Amino acid sequence: MRENIHRFFRAARGAGVHVSPAESIDAMRAVAEVGVSDRAILRDTLLLTLAKSQDEKLALGDCFDLFFSQPEPRQEQPEADSDDTSEGADQSPSSGAASDAGGGSPQEEVGPLAQMLLSQDRNAVAAAIASAAGAASLSDIRYSTQRGIFSSRILDAMGLQRLRDDLEELTATNPALAERLRAALDALREAVRDTVSQGLVLYAREEAENLHNEILRNAPLARIERRQVAEMRALIRQIARRLRERYSKPRKRQRRGHLDVRRTLRRNAAWGGVPFLTAWKRKHRDRPRIVAICDVSGSVAQVSDFFLLLIHSLHEVVDDVHSFAFSSHLIEVSDILEKKSPEEAMAEIMSKVGFGSSDYGSSLVDFEKDFMSTLTPQTTVIVLGDARSNNLDPRADILRRVSERSKRLVWLNPEGRLAWGFGDSEMPRYATFCSLVRQCATAQQLERAVSDIVATYQ
Repeated sequence: MRENIHRFFRAARGAGVHVSPAESIDAMRAVAEVGVSDRAILRDTLLLTLAKSQDEKLALGDCFDLFFSQPEPRQEQPEADSDDTSEGADQSPSSGAASDAGGGSPQEEVGPLAQMLLSQDRNAVAAAIASAAGAASLSDIRYSTQRGIFSSRILDAMGLQRLRDDLEELTATNPALAERLRAALDALREAVRDTVSQGLVLYAREEAENLHNEILRNAPLARIERRQVAEMRALIRQIARRLRERYSKPRKRQRRGHLDVRRTLRRNAAWGGVPFLTAWKRKHRDRPRIVAICDVSGSVAQVSDFFLLLIHSLHEVVDDVHSFAFSSHLIEVSDILEKKSPEEAMAEIMSKVGFGSSDYGSSLVDFEKDFMSTLTPQTTVIVLGDARSNNLDPRADILRRVSERSKRLVWLNPEGRLAWGFGDSEMPRYATFCSLVRQCATAQQLERAVSDIVATYQ
């Protein structure tokens, strides 16, 4: 049972419930106190010790019910032969199939698995399947393509080869009993398949979700299908959460760095140069300042939601962030992003300036006129957009002045590099004044770019 509980912890993690080593130890201690005989008490105990929220409690309850539900073999009752029924209705199927030549019951001559199937003891068969599943390491299943191999492993662990030999002998000596055993074997195979399917749901869920998320992370944001938008937003939230966890904790502004030999010797002159007191060359870290400028025009409508979600996360990671959004004109959206939830903030921003015809030149004029004072030599400016200005004046001269007044200018473009400079794209002209230009067509590229930018301040 101890191994079974450990497998349950693994299944719970696959269901999205975080189970730390300390929590698993506490749960095992609680289970040792209450025992495992009462399934309801065991369920309540595990939920009480492992669930940390209502969502986790529901997920854990569903996982428990699925994990401890043992599939039963669906054995079919064969029709009794007329010769068997004539000997009495109270005679069991096994005794009715005894050999006319005598010599004892055929069940005593076959292997353990055949005896179990012929006895039609469902509890014993279910327990044997569970034991064989453990021996076959069913908890290691990860993909649906592994159903066949794990089914074979479980059947082999139960003694399938001996059962085949028994079937071959009975086919020659007792065809009726062989037919019953063959039907029981078919039911056993079905029960094993059910067990493997159950294991796939329990243990492969996390791997399947990871694979799905990895595919989604590398999918072009501009070509996300409508049915995938909610999933992509959830993925961007996970990225934002990782950024918060990685960079929002207080960090030391000063690092000890290398030993300053000269200062150390001067400090310890009174002790004949013995280094009782040490001096270190400290490395200065700039206070992070970020200005984010996001294109929310119609040409990037498919990806603007995801851009805004990432900018929203920056406000939670970095103390000093000024955010702006534009289509044909530019507005500051810092207060909206700081005071409202991501969904509410995105809806308000898009209602004010979203889905319009992009005019980078006019938006840069708005920025220079009203917000140039937000730039300092410590500021990193991030522009998120496709640099398509509908053949209007791009005002690259303003972008040059932005670059000169800031620490660095980073441009994140959702379009592929092959499209830069074609049509109304002003990307090559703007790139001249950028410290870094990156294609950010996927969620993974977005995460890497923003993570690299924030990491430079740590």
